[in-house]
Amino acid sequence: MRWKTKVRDLPGRIAVGAFILNSGLDKRDADAARQLHGFASGTYPFLGKIDAKTFAKSLSASEIALGTTLLVPVVPTVVAGACLTVFACGLVGLYLRTPGMRQSGSLRPTEQGVPLAKDFWLLGVGLGYVLDGLTSDHEEARSTFNTRRRRRALCRAAMRFMA
Repeated sequence: MRWKTKVRDLPGRIAVGAFILNSGLDKRDADAARQLHGFASGTYPFLGKIDAKTFAKSLSASEIALGTTLLVPVVPTVVAGACLTVFACGLVGLYLRTPGMRQSGSLRPTEQGVPLAKDFWLLGVGLGYVLDGLTSDHEEARSTFNTRRRRRALCRAAMRFMA
């Protein structure tokens, strides 16, 4: 299986990668670290055991690494998409588990939930990259096989014609 980056993937990778990279760079502030840690540990209690500064540094480093992975075209799109999907699942989980982010009995966001609900698009983009990477090789192989078959048929027809 050959994984490569297609030109058609670059605009999305650049847009999402720049967005996530910027988000990671913004999280290095001490006040932002405390706020972010409080919010995340309220939803995921195990994060309360981690120091706020350590949590923010780890999250910032993760976002910077993911943003860079998306921006660097030598990383195959399917790999970058898998990383983005895992990251987005954590964000969507935060949205789904945090009280007050969704309207009662619905996935529709409240006014406070809109900033987190937008992370569903990251999940969609990541899954799209993974699915495209896993299925396009089969389509390309089938296309190559059919092209070879047509060439052979043309060669046979030409040989019969010349004989």
